[in-house]
Amino acid sequence: MTLQLDPTTSAPPSAPAEAATESPVSFTRRLIGLARASSGLILAVIVWQLGARSWLGATTPAPTEVLEAGWELIESGELWQHLAASGRRVAVGLAIGIGIGLVCGVAAGLFRVAEDLVNGPLQALRMLPTLALVPVFIIWFGIGDSFKIALIIVAPIFPIYLNVLAGIRGVDRRLVEAAESLGLNRFELTTKIILPGALPQILVGLRQALGIGWLTLVVAEMQTTPVGLGFLMNDAKEFLRTDQIFLVLVIYAVLGLLTDLFVRVLEHRLLAWRTGYEGK
Repeated sequence: MTLQLDPTTSAPPSAPAEAATESPVSFTRRLIGLARASSGLILAVIVWQLGARSWLGATTPAPTEVLEAGWELIESGELWQHLAASGRRVAVGLAIGIGIGLVCGVAAGLFRVAEDLVNGPLQALRMLPTLALVPVFIIWFGIGDSFKIALIIVAPIFPIYLNVLAGIRGVDRRLVEAAESLGLNRFELTTKIILPGALPQILVGLRQALGIGWLTLVVAEMQTTPVGLGFLMNDAKEFLRTDQIFLVLVIYAVLGLLTDLFVRVLEHRLLAWRTGYEGK
């Protein structure tokens, strides 16, 4: 005896079909979230456009004028040259500075001897303003790229160091004791308990360090720079090109926002296990 299935009977929906029906909903939610996240920036641009050349100041260019100035520099190829120079400086400086801060923070967080060695000098250096280091670094490294990169290296060390140290010391002692009772060695304890527990605070330090890196780039490139965004701003100041000055400011702001967005995406992926309150 054979059993025949009725071809008119509808089969249960497959997983891809369910995913296909859910995708428009998730896409709509993402669009709404993107609109909410960018609403503040859109409002600021509208206010800027309405107030340009009037109550924001007679010399304040409108966003449309800034876009026109940017398009001129793009067509001439000058903007890409300055962006490449500035991007290289900040990338090298941030990579080295964040690495130094991370190593010092982990060492000081895990070992009290290391904390005694590095905490005092770093806290003293942290109190020095960046502008005060400019003449010293020019004497040491000259006026080339070495001086600018060195200045950028110093800036992100402190926020990374402080947040890594605070994150490690903020790990619950009971978790460490439970891991030790299960027989985890020092390396396993550090990589599986301490560093994951300190990761939220470390990412906060990373966001701060990236922002400070871009701020330091502005200071560094305002000093005897033949190429870079700082040179472009100084050159525009000499010729009273306020549209180009505002263009450089907008570029700095956009680059800072992009790096912050990168860390937030990284945070979303690495801290998916976290169940903290995220607002309504």
